[in-house]
Amino acid sequence: MARTAVKITEEEKNRQKDFIREIRELPQRPQTYHVVTYGCQMNAHDSEKIAGMLEEMGMKEAAVREEADFVIFNTCCVRDNAERRALGNVTWLKEVRKTHPNLMIAVCGCMIQEPGMAEKILKQYRFIDLAFGTANLHRFPELMYSALNSDRNVVQVADEDVIAEGLPVRRQRTDAAYLTIMYGCDNFCSFCIVPYVRGRERSREPEDILREAEELQKTGVKEIMLLGQNVNSYGKSLSCPMSFAGLLRRLEQLGIPRIRFMTSHPKDLSDELIETMSGSSHILPQFHLPVQSGNDEILQKMNRHYTREKYLERVHKLREAVPGIGLSTDIIVGFPGETEAQFEDTLSLVEEVRYDGAFTFIYSPRVGTRAAAMDHQVPDEVAGERIKRLISLQEELQKETLRRFIGMKEEVLVEGLSRRSEEAVSGKGRHAVSVTLPGNLGDVGQIVSCRITGVRNNTLIAERIGDEE
Repeated sequence: MARTAVKITEEEKNRQKDFIREIRELPQRPQTYHVVTYGCQMNAHDSEKIAGMLEEMGMKEAAVREEADFVIFNTCCVRDNAERRALGNVTWLKEVRKTHPNLMIAVCGCMIQEPGMAEKILKQYRFIDLAFGTANLHRFPELMYSALNSDRNVVQVADEDVIAEGLPVRRQRTDAAYLTIMYGCDNFCSFCIVPYVRGRERSREPEDILREAEELQKTGVKEIMLLGQNVNSYGKSLSCPMSFAGLLRRLEQLGIPRIRFMTSHPKDLSDELIETMSGSSHILPQFHLPVQSGNDEILQKMNRHYTREKYLERVHKLREAVPGIGLSTDIIVGFPGETEAQFEDTLSLVEEVRYDGAFTFIYSPRVGTRAAAMDHQVPDEVAGERIKRLISLQEELQKETLRRFIGMKEEVLVEGLSRRSEEAVSGKGRHAVSVTLPGNLGDVGQIVSCRITGVRNNTLIAERIGDEE
């Protein structure tokens, strides 16, 4: 059951502001910073908050880590390769310090929250100046101050269900923004470490979310991405519970042109949410709905609380209510005990649903999860062969699926110049598919009307059209 979260007090906020002022006045503090982010959108938004606090400390962002006086790695531990990459890059900075002796190194995020990781850093990575977990983010100024005034590394990991409102944010874009609506997760999927490193579910108060959304709208933001480990279960931990659909309806009234959200758990996808999406002009027709496996026995071992039939019923209902909706998913291959027949169930589900996009992964054991201790771990070579087959099928189906957009009018929020041509731009359409169309730098941050003319791999090709069309 979700635990009630506690907001940090005004006294604590003022305390951290005092540390920011103290750091700004320190003569020996770093002048430049660089944040390296691994993992999901939640981590990306946390990095924006870290950058916001560093800017208030008087530091300026360096374009590359080699030019920074302070480098902080915001880590992910959902999969083993992300953890190994982060630690490898941190170790590489130890060598950089030989030519940059004043370089300050910090590590934060989910990886630090893992059991035993703090002790590992204290013993094996003593060159790291500062390390803290996800629950300590609001205390970053205090920890930074301690690290700047200590000859020892500062490591702090807390287990707190707190919500920190009003942290400084340095957003990466002015036209689109992340907006966290809840933290943590109560699902305890057997393969997932998130509840252990991000904590239990806790929702922000709707008034705080609406206030932040209004402020974003005033600054010219055209699209917000609502974030949560499972946005569908938003509101259960509030003193006055509110459904996610209810929150969306209130955000809809603000008139922000585009509203997206992720990620969603199929077991919590309600008819109310589907109905709300079908009647909305601002909630975009796109849904990320992780399936993980197409086999009921594997889903049960994963502790997913839905069946293949139930998942497909939700997909059918979404497509019926929101014609043309863009669907994407997550899939894990090689879960402990997965047989060839069970894997083929996943292939057949992918063929039946026909996703616009899929994030596919080989199962990665995470210490502390139930799946890590399960018998019959699938050999690497078997899992590797299976994921190749899955990717091949998804790529083939995706090309066919995206062809449905040809001839359709689309509204694209332009993100930047195309990598292929300086006379073209790219961005995301309403269905969350990348679109390339003629344009220039002046289009960046604008919503441009176009008509889809073709498909290239996982990208749509378009021509511009006038508003009158």
